[in-house]
Amino acid sequence: MRSTALNAYAQNAARIESPEKLVQMLFEGVLRFTGQAKKCIEDGDIEKKVYWINRSIDIFAELINSLNYEKGGEVANYLNGLYSHQIYLLSMANLENTTEPLETVITVTKGLIDAWKDVTGTQI
Repeated sequence: MRSTALNAYAQNAARIESPEKLVQMLFEGVLRFTGQAKKCIEDGDIEKKVYWINRSIDIFAELINSLNYEKGGEVANYLNGLYSHQIYLLSMANLENTTEPLETVITVTKGLIDAWKDVTGTQI
């Protein structure tokens, strides 16, 4: 089941010049959604917190599903573990209603965006 966020990105994919830009947009979506989840925890809005965390989890799940292990080798395996850990952190933030794991996800995702831009040369 694809999330609303992923559907929106997929619809915009036709206007995107490259898969590299799409991946960058997905990372940026995680930043936005995780930031929204953090605000919802701080505001005590449990329903919206769950919504935003689930959107971030959906993106990481899609990123895992898109990994190419034949071409990516060790890097793909590393990213699988990294993305899976982000899903774990998002789940813990959801269960424990705490922002600390979200801060880690935000920091890691910012690093992923910077690394992705360096490797692919993409800018939005």
